[in-house]
Amino acid sequence: MGQTERHKVYRGIRAQIIGLDLPPGGAISENELARTLGVSRTPIREAVLLLTEEGLVEVFPKVGTFVSRVDPSRVAEAQFLREAVELASLRTLEPPYDEKALQMLRQNLEEQARISEDVRAFFALDEEFHRGLMALAGHDSSWSTVAGAKGHLDRARMLGIQEVPRVDTFVDDHRAIFRAAVDGDLAEAERLLASHLRVVFDDVEEIRSRSPELFVGDASARPVRRPTYVWE
Repeated sequence: MGQTERHKVYRGIRAQIIGLDLPPGGAISENELARTLGVSRTPIREAVLLLTEEGLVEVFPKVGTFVSRVDPSRVAEAQFLREAVELASLRTLEPPYDEKALQMLRQNLEEQARISEDVRAFFALDEEFHRGLMALAGHDSSWSTVAGAKGHLDRARMLGIQEVPRVDTFVDDHRAIFRAAVDGDLAEAERLLASHLRVVFDDVEEIRSRSPELFVGDASARPVRRPTYVWE
């Protein structure tokens, strides 16, 4: 299997983790993943190693392999990086604006309004919108650095979108950020963007109060098998 295909397997498993198809704290079956993805166990193991390095998977000898629970400290670190990069990019925005980038953002906002009840589709459009803002400022290539560092943050965001009814508010936020940015009011765009990005902290606290098992509490906790696996 070539490097490209190995990375495809990694991206596929990572997408299942970010999308919560493989939920925080859940056991991972290499055999099941191999069947689902139509590959041997070798690339699955290689992907698991990469995901372990990223902090999205934990391997416990003689117990098994598990999706890591969401770590609020990692969420905060990733949010710090994301906010710093996106706000820095926004501050460099100046006309004349690339018409193609503008049109892509306008179309993205229209699509957000149409599919606001489809959580997965909205999440993808949300990503595209923020990347599009960076592209408008000429910093599209920096997005991959941000995206690669925010696995825990993205899971927290996905949990928030699924469990806290804010999607319509997010769409309104995006419209307001875009309008302020293209109107040249960068101070207002920056204020709106920072506030928008920080909503995830409220979502983490709200969801953790209802479902603490999805989040890291005791960092030394290990899963044990009872009728099913539990963390203790």
